[in-house]
Amino acid sequence: MLRIENITKIFEPGTVSEKTALVNLDLTLNEGDFVTVIGGNGAGKSSLLNAISGRFFVNEGAIFIDDIDITYQPEYKRAQWIGRVFQDPMMGTAGNMTIEENLAIALRRGKTRTLNWGMAKGEHDLFYDQLAELELGLEDRIKTKVGLLSGGQRQALTLLMATIKKPKLLLLDEHTAALDPATGKKVLYLTAKLVKENHLTTLMVTHNMKDALEYGNRTIMMSEGKIIADIPAEKKKEMKVEDLMTLFEKSGTESYANDRMLLG
Repeated sequence: MLRIENITKIFEPGTVSEKTALVNLDLTLNEGDFVTVIGGNGAGKSSLLNAISGRFFVNEGAIFIDDIDITYQPEYKRAQWIGRVFQDPMMGTAGNMTIEENLAIALRRGKTRTLNWGMAKGEHDLFYDQLAELELGLEDRIKTKVGLLSGGQRQALTLLMATIKKPKLLLLDEHTAALDPATGKKVLYLTAKLVKENHLTTLMVTHNMKDALEYGNRTIMMSEGKIIADIPAEKKKEMKVEDLMTLFEKSGTESYANDRMLLG
């Protein structure tokens, strides 16, 4: 479903600011895979998602979705296949527009835009039902401007917007990191629910090792732009956070001390 072949990304090559973010990275996700991505600060986690979504082009390698080469397709074209939720709850939504209007935009993702973007017949009922599934009472606030929502409500809405068209691939970039623990737990519950119900292929970046083990059927560990471990479902079930830390320590990466603090 998702196939990444030997990608490398170097920012500002040939300058004093040169930074290698991804190094000869290979990754394959089968349809329905829910893969969590763990790694310290600067490990390349967000760079991996940015490369997939088209925020930048890679210097080498190739990226495929369902055997379609998207390596040099711009971000807006990839949006027809990819849904994404960022760490910042303010991203992914238009605060000066209503909940209903934001959902209408999300429903048209990947389509040619026209001057007539009014609500189509039946969309209001669809949005009401989808919001009710979140169990946050947002269906009764459908005409409310998104800027008036709490961070958790806004992130839950962003998650719904990213999945309303059932994307081929869902990218979650530490999407609960900016939320308080209780709200973050609720958003993770909604995430697992939507992923399971829609059978979504998902890549979820997290700093939380407990969440990395609890969610998904695979966990990959990154360091210095490389994947240093790929843990299948059978092994995940038997692992504890301490086991992940030991695995990371055995990898022998130079940034281990810093990453251990962040991941712990």
